[in-house]
This record gives sequence, C-alpha cells and structure tokens, in this order.
Amino acid sequence: MNRFVVVTDSTANLPPELVAEYDIPIIPLTVHWGEETYLDGIDLDAPTFYKWLQERQTFPTTSQPSPGAFIEFFRSVAEKYETTHILGIFISAELSGTLASAIQAKAEMPDLHIELIDSRSVSMGLGMQVLVAARAAREGQPLEVAIERVQHVRDNMQIVFAVDTLEYLHRGGRIGGAARLLGTALNLKPVLHIEDGKVMPLEKVRMRRKSLQRVVEILKERADGRPLAAVAVIHAQAEEDANLMQGWIKELFAPEVMYCTLLTPVVGTHAGPGTIGVAFYVAD
Repeated sequence: MNRFVVVTDSTANLPPELVAEYDIPIIPLTVHWGEETYLDGIDLDAPTFYKWLQERQTFPTTSQPSPGAFIEFFRSVAEKYETTHILGIFISAELSGTLASAIQAKAEMPDLHIELIDSRSVSMGLGMQVLVAARAAREGQPLEVAIERVQHVRDNMQIVFAVDTLEYLHRGGRIGGAARLLGTALNLKPVLHIEDGKVMPLEKVRMRRKSLQRVVEILKERADGRPLAAVAVIHAQAEEDANLMQGWIKELFAPEVMYCTLLTPVVGTHAGPGTIGVAFYVAD
C-alpha cells in the first residue's frame, strides 16, 4: 500500500501544534497590501495583520496560489515524503480559486496520484476535515478510507458566526446571500453561516453580546441533543469574547475536543475584526 500525505492551504487555520504533530504541509494564500505582498502565516502573522488593519488607511486584498506554485508544492511534498500519493483538502471553491489552481496543477503531474477535495468550508471547518484525514494516514488506513472519512465530516460540518460589520465580506466579494443584510442599522449584528460552501445569512440580532449568545444557541439547536465530535471557536481579534463563548460551550456540552483559533490574515481580510463563531460536527 502506498503511503499518502495530507496537505491543505493556509485558510485551514490549524493550530501550529497540530500542524507539527501531524506534519501537515500547507500551501499559503497571499495577502496584497498596496505594493506589498505577504504569504499568509509565513511573512505575515495574525496579530501583526490585525494591528495593521486598524492602523492602515488602505485595505488588503487576497489571492490564491497559482497553478505553478501548486506544481512546486506537490513536487516538494512528493520528494520530501517519498510518496506518489497526495490527498489535498482545500478551502471552498465558492470562496476561493485555490482548488481550481490545484486542479490545473494536478493535470500537469500525471506521475503523481493526487486526490483533491473541496471542503465546502473554511477555517477550522476545513481544518477539522484535514485532521480526520491526517489521523487516517497515521493509522495506516488506505487513501480511500481517508477520503470517505473526510467526506463524512464535510457533509456534517457546520460553521455559524457573527460579524461586527458586513463591510469586509462585501469589499472582498465573499458576501454571497448575506448581501441582502447590507445597510442594516449599526447596532444590528448579522449572524451568518456557511451553506453549500457559501456565506449565507441566518438572522439579525440586536447588540454584540446577544449575537454571541445566538451563535451558541444555534449550535445547541443544530446539535439537537447529540454530543459534539469536535468544535472550534474561531475569531478575529476577539479573544475576550472567544473565551466567553468557550465557557458557554463547555457548560452546555463538555466536549472532549475543542479548539480556539485566531483567523489567519487571508480569512480575516474578508471576515473583518470582531468576527467570532463556531465550527462543529456532531458525533455519530
């Protein structure tokens, strides 16, 4: 059986200790700020990014890795790990052209067996799918088993989040069906979710704290009495609120696995500071 390696992109938002533990190769997306260009999580870390976002007058943009960058990435992974089998799980194709670049690169590399999966998610919604695959690889499971496990988690993955403003999603072109909430009163905080790989609206809630409570309430409603297999609190420069949300979730669910991550610069560019939410899937 050929050993396979699991790879992903920088929007997976995986905690560094898990990346190291499972030895997961990551291809970075790019942040463009004026004339400056940064590789997500390599040349620009999240704390610096959010500091600049407050200080700078200009607005950053993002781009996916090119097909050429993917060819170099896949080749280096194959050589480093001495394998011809690679499983790539990437940000939703509805949110980024990353997967499209990977598909183009794969077509140029017939000597490698590359399987690609659209996570239909982002941040830890993607990251937890990657972890499932990485654990299967560590167990020595066949590639087909890893793909089945990822697809199962993907089909059950949910992300619910609240933003301080829709302006960042609007500017970045990732607003999806939430566009109809634009122009709402400033004290109304939109609660959104990822549906079919896109950002879609759920409801408008009055005031910040209520929006946090509503995210957790929706988590409880969707879990419907079932235990959580894994849950992550994801946030953009909202550590105090993230700690508060973790406390509520622990009290309600006492989950065995809970992560808390600061959104990477690429995701933060589109979500905006103050964004906070949960990614989760329920146990079988």
